Amino acid sequence: MTRLTVTQESFRLAEVFTISRGSRTEARVVTVRATDGDFEGWGECVPYARYGESLESVTAQIEALPEDITRATLQEALEPGAARNAVDCALWDLAAKQASKRVWQLLDLPAPIPMITAYTLSLATPEEMQASAAKHAHRPLLKIKLGTPDDMARLEAVRRGAPKSDIIVDANEGWSAEVYADLAPHLVRLGVKLVEQPMPAGQDDMLAEIERPLPVCADESCHDRASLPDLKGKYDVINIKLDKTGGLTEALELRKAARAEGYGIMVGCMVGTSLAMAPAVIVAQGARVVDLDGPLLLAEDRAEPLKYDADGVHPPARALWG
Repeated sequence: MTRLTVTQESFRLAEVFTISRGSRTEARVVTVRATDGDFEGWGECVPYARYGESLESVTAQIEALPEDITRATLQEALEPGAARNAVDCALWDLAAKQASKRVWQLLDLPAPIPMITAYTLSLATPEEMQASAAKHAHRPLLKIKLGTPDDMARLEAVRRGAPKSDIIVDANEGWSAEVYADLAPHLVRLGVKLVEQPMPAGQDDMLAEIERPLPVCADESCHDRASLPDLKGKYDVINIKLDKTGGLTEALELRKAARAEGYGIMVGCMVGTSLAMAPAVIVAQGARVVDLDGPLLLAEDRAEPLKYDADGVHPPARALWG
């Protein structure tokens, strides 16, 4: 039998983090531990109100699972989402410890290598964002949260602050088709490499009818493999997040299916700790864009955090996960 325990935890952010939907000062996560009595694995998820999730609802979902839960039966027991993610990753960690192997060995995958990750700039005034961009201009890839009436002023300011960095932008469903069509030429002019979820999920059919002068990535429109049919002709890239797929198991299947259909791969995250990012590093191998910067935004992290340096985000140590 596998016993699951659930804990709600908070980790302070280094500074206030703002997107078009609001601001936060801490990362609130759910931590799951899975034990067989001899070994213990763990995983983390970040409930997201956009998908009707809360710390309480996710905790209740996990606590209702049977003690004989396995990775296979978990896929049917819970829908894709944060609750399934934390349990799935905890069970993978437990399996690795039981076998005295790394998770990628259990998956028969090559050992992961460091991957350059985007660094996200919080939404602020153009002047503040230019200063933040200048502070992080040494980073090769910056991500900007947009989706407001002042987007162009902010983007121009970031480009002035970090003239050599590549830029990707995330509108968080904040644009209409008309706004995106108007902004797109300016995004190209400023060297933006990719735009993430410009329009609301379910209201993005116009993407198949308008010109897409730069790659468009599906985030809120793509959760798991079941999402793929509705993306055809609208998106060029999909953003795989474990809190959307419901764990590492489905994330790897989604990556495989998406690549077979010709989509580029982006691997993203919620604002969580190194424990949440660790399994995503496996999924991020070979991705077109990696956005696993959650721990870089924290003032405090797990005891054995992921290593970040000029080479990017490194695979997790055994003491952290997997």
